[in-house]
Amino acid sequence: MNIGIPLETSTMHDQHGRWPQAESVEDFRRNMAAVHARIAAACQRGGRDPGGVRLLPVSKTKSEASLRLAYAAGCRLLGENKPQEAYRKWEGMTDLTDLRWSVIGHLQTNKAKLVAHFAAEFQALDSLRVAEALERRLQAEGRGLDVFVQVNTSGEASKYGLPPDEVAAFIRELPAFSALRVRGLMTLALLSVEAARVRRCFVLLRELRDRLRQEAPDGIDLDELSMGMSGDYEIAIEEGATVVRVGQAIFGARATPDVYYWPSAGEGKTD
Repeated sequence: MNIGIPLETSTMHDQHGRWPQAESVEDFRRNMAAVHARIAAACQRGGRDPGGVRLLPVSKTKSEASLRLAYAAGCRLLGENKPQEAYRKWEGMTDLTDLRWSVIGHLQTNKAKLVAHFAAEFQALDSLRVAEALERRLQAEGRGLDVFVQVNTSGEASKYGLPPDEVAAFIRELPAFSALRVRGLMTLALLSVEAARVRRCFVLLRELRDRLRQEAPDGIDLDELSMGMSGDYEIAIEEGATVVRVGQAIFGARATPDVYYWPSAGEGKTD
């Protein structure tokens, strides 16, 4: 795959924490329209169909009232990092029967029962212990779950995810978990204004996926690449992202800093 995109494409990470708050349905519609326009432009640069990129609005730390405005503006899938926070919001919004939830943050095995009960998607699978816990709970629920394998492409100790050289062996184990529907790979790039450094993380994931797809076990689908957040989703799309996780550019800046939200893993996680 030859993307052919110049490395000068800029990030928007200098906007981190400064995005204006969305306070009305109109605000959400305007913000999503702006994001979709940038997605379309990035796809045009990469010679791609915008229909091949799914926008996942990330609603972590935002109130139920804010989420309901986003729903009224057209959001039908929302991404949350913390399973307990996501579960609480799901419980409060069960009247919105077509609203689905994607858990995109690190999962402890003792929270697997929450994810198995309500989530449509889990994007941070990076251990067999979590796979086993999810499988057990999903079998009890009689459900399946779309999952992405998280890869640490930045090499930062503060980030979760498997080292790239461990992903192949991990994927070979996943057919044993019949309730987990493997859809692809996910990563978090460096939180940097240097576009070339950010781009390298996305290139690494795409190239890894392309290699692994040739030898993936039966039933393991590696078509999807979840990468890119508010500050860098355009670069991610240029490098092949099929899912972009956009929070602040849609909902507005978060009052709670990331260092609080991931106390054991540091800053610069999923938007």
